Amino acid sequence: MHVGLLYSRIRKDEKLLLAELRDRGHEVTKIDVRKQAFDLSDVPDTFAGLDLVLDRCLATSRSLYATRFCEAYGIPVVNDPQTADVCADKVKTSLVLSGAGVPTPETKVAFTTDSALEAIESFGYPCVLKPVVGSWGRLMAKIDSRSAAEAVLEHKATLGHYEHKVFYVQEFVDKPERDVRVLALDGEPVAAMVRHSDHWLTNAAKGAKTAAFELDDEAETLVERASDAVGGGLLGVDLMETESGYTVHEVNHTVEFKALNDAVGVDVAARVVDWLETKVPREVVV
Repeated sequence: MHVGLLYSRIRKDEKLLLAELRDRGHEVTKIDVRKQAFDLSDVPDTFAGLDLVLDRCLATSRSLYATRFCEAYGIPVVNDPQTADVCADKVKTSLVLSGAGVPTPETKVAFTTDSALEAIESFGYPCVLKPVVGSWGRLMAKIDSRSAAEAVLEHKATLGHYEHKVFYVQEFVDKPERDVRVLALDGEPVAAMVRHSDHWLTNAAKGAKTAAFELDDEAETLVERASDAVGGGLLGVDLMETESGYTVHEVNHTVEFKALNDAVGVDVAARVVDWLETKVPREVVV
């Protein structure tokens, strides 16, 4: 098959995927979205003959627009723009998870600093304030007091971008200094790891220690339900362990897996390419 790889930077994750695709004899066209122009009607030459497009864009805005153009050109894209649109926005993700009955942290959304402060006070301290769009644990704040809440809300209110005027307030989940990252393909778990840190943020990007994790039946079921809720695809599903069971706090649509690949005894890139090959007609793959 002929795969187009949307990217803005080739990281270890993309190198692993590119190597696996090429080792199997698949043709790959790398498409740097920073240099590509998209036409409303005519398919750009870069996309001619592609059987599938794999979105690995770093910037959410580029990912959302580029995948919509791919869909308009009639090219299957992973992940599709509908799934990307939901996963890229924490409010939308929370709404679909809750609507599907998937356990997820209690969340409130407000549009002014006054109403956001009321939401924070209703949770009590500590609670968490997150940006509606973002990754790697950036711009997240654990709020421990009213004075801290007032200061953080004031800072967000002056940042300018409209997304900072959407205040996403969440209960603080007392997890055991770790969370669980699962890479799933249409809801089927490929591999899982725990990310452990003394800091309340346990992102691998922030230096958390990682180790392989064996999913139980409850976790596997939640991963499948969370995947179905956001539309399926190649996803990173994040779980936290609580006294009453697991809770799903995030679903990532351009999931990084290099840390997971190093932590588990599974060739993640190979499993992903196995799955990608099922997304195009068999005669094309062969």
